[in-house]
Amino acid sequence: MTASLPPPPGADPAPGSLGVAVEDAPAGWRRTFASLRHRNYRLWFGGQLVSLFGTWMQSAALGYLVFELTHSSSYLGYVAFAAGAPSWLFMLWAGTLADRLDRRRLLLATQVAMLVLSAALAGLTFGGWVRPWHLLLFAFGLGAANAFDAPVRQAIVPDLVGRRDVTNAIALNSLMFNSATTLGPAVGGGIYAAIGPGWCFSINAVSFLAVLGALLRMRLAPLPAATRSGTALGELRDGLRYVVHRRTLLVLVLFALVVTVFGFSFVNLLPAWAVRVLHGDAATHGWLQSSRGLGALVCALVVASLGRFRFRGLLLTAGSLALPLALLAFAASRHPLASYAALCGYGAALVLVFSLANALLQTLSDDAFRGRVMAIYSFAFFGFLPLGALAAGAAADAVGEPLTIAVGAGVVLLASVVILLVYPPLRRTA
Repeated sequence: MTASLPPPPGADPAPGSLGVAVEDAPAGWRRTFASLRHRNYRLWFGGQLVSLFGTWMQSAALGYLVFELTHSSSYLGYVAFAAGAPSWLFMLWAGTLADRLDRRRLLLATQVAMLVLSAALAGLTFGGWVRPWHLLLFAFGLGAANAFDAPVRQAIVPDLVGRRDVTNAIALNSLMFNSATTLGPAVGGGIYAAIGPGWCFSINAVSFLAVLGALLRMRLAPLPAATRSGTALGELRDGLRYVVHRRTLLVLVLFALVVTVFGFSFVNLLPAWAVRVLHGDAATHGWLQSSRGLGALVCALVVASLGRFRFRGLLLTAGSLALPLALLAFAASRHPLASYAALCGYGAALVLVFSLANALLQTLSDDAFRGRVMAIYSFAFFGFLPLGALAAGAAADAVGEPLTIAVGAGVVLLASVVILLVYPPLRRTA
């Protein structure tokens, strides 16, 4: 919360109002894992950790399979665009559903859809029938499921732990996400090189059973009935006005958008970087992805260990400056070890930016608008990521991957400096 402003409505719900225990923050190292005191979050953490491991194996295999079939950086952009295009169609509406309907049931539906898609892709790959256009269709289907999944996944976190532990829970979400990012791509790259991509897709399909089981075992208190404007369109407009009229929320969403387009979309170029710049193979691509995950993993542990700290805005500002500097170092690297090291630092900065922006949005938002706020935030990422990926792929084919990444890093650095100078309240946001 901002020191000079009163807390937003619903900022501190009464103990137990969200169906979770509220205790004083544990001391010492135990505060790093404070959210695991909540049974529902323990189930969520375990199920997601298994599922995300499979997801990152699939992600690494899919990217390399696209490049192996097409030998085109532009086609990598096309696949990323296909995955993100459904966000424009569905994600903002999904935010209204997250405020209207049972969030656990929505997540069960999206997880089943993703399981079926991964199993279908595995069947095509094992049969030797997979073609580039199949991968475009798969990416679009996965993007459609994710468009409904992402806002609900974000909005359900306070339901699992209560508002006081939201920052810790989001940091632990980053921890499990980046644990999977660290190990999944490296293992996926090795499996791809040894026995083929079909096994990566199959393992991912099976991994969804873990999160489905966790969701079914949760005991969530019913949420209070939401105040409705009468129509989904009216509620969507209310959510957009809510964000626009709260300056800190708007700055956080806009900066996340800039980082997504210019500072994250380059990830789709990593298969090309592994082959063209580092002269490697699928295993090299896996290590690039895992290096990014390792830096993020370490940083997520640090953020989680800080507990209910009151300098989140300052730490977010530091991350916003460190991120483009790490990207510039990566753009200048030509040796595998240098690339791994630069991506490690980039991954750490990325966690500071996205996990703290997420936590601030969750804690500064009224409960009645949380689903829509997180849908807008998710849309800034998933909706604009395909546009950035499409542009990055085309630029890489025209001027090369290093210059493309360097220019994007420069834009992020400029945006960070502008926010630092023009909007000092962000640094003071607690």
